[in-house]
Amino acid sequence: MEVYLDLVVILNFLVDLLLLLGTNRLAGFPTDWKRTLAAAALGSIYSGACVLPGFRFLGNLLWRAVSFLGMAVLAFGWNRSAVKRGGVFLLLALALGGIAEGFDRANIPALLLAAGGMWLLCRVAFGDGIGQEYVPITLTYEGNRVELTALRDSGNTLRDPITGEQVLVIGSDAARRLTGLTEAQLRSPLETLTLRPLLGLRLIPYCAVGQGGGFLLGMRFSDVKIGPKTQSAVVAFAAEGLGRGEMVQALTGGAL
Repeated sequence: MEVYLDLVVILNFLVDLLLLLGTNRLAGFPTDWKRTLAAAALGSIYSGACVLPGFRFLGNLLWRAVSFLGMAVLAFGWNRSAVKRGGVFLLLALALGGIAEGFDRANIPALLLAAGGMWLLCRVAFGDGIGQEYVPITLTYEGNRVELTALRDSGNTLRDPITGEQVLVIGSDAARRLTGLTEAQLRSPLETLTLRPLLGLRLIPYCAVGQGGGFLLGMRFSDVKIGPKTQSAVVAFAAEGLGRGEMVQALTGGAL
């Protein structure tokens, strides 16, 4: 059977891209387009190499596993969340492989339609639910810029006592990189506030289930990007890291 290398590369690039987009939707993570496109390109190059004379050995199980791991690391990074998304990616790939068995291997439109249908199902079924669990956050302050992943937590009802608006919460490491405030300063909000290390610093009262209440240091930032939307927002600084380890460095609420 005659095989066209360019067709193999393009087909696998589109299929891998759709599977990666569906993976992020199912796992609840925003899509990093640069990483996603690079991973899809890696998958397509590997598939093309497999059909070249002298490189057919790349199609064995070991090299397939190496290619999959390379794509997963490139698309999702090297952290705890990557394991979750890598597992979802594997399940989607296996599901598509099962669907492909029902088609003639030369039926390229049917294969693309199947991959597109899986992506569309993930998009529609989880458009307002799991797919919105994590959102990208970008904060800018006096030349400092931090990019974080935030958990959209409907249980986060923290509000600014002055304006009544909902508050974005970031961890101590992000607060230090953004403002220079140390963890020790965040753990003593009243003492820190009296020293006025930053203009506009304020106290935000909070109450946590099982932990009692207290105060967090916070301030308003004029350039806060939450998902595709840029706005002014009040940001509170937690004195420690937030839950879910590397996966989450900030918490939003239902109104943010």
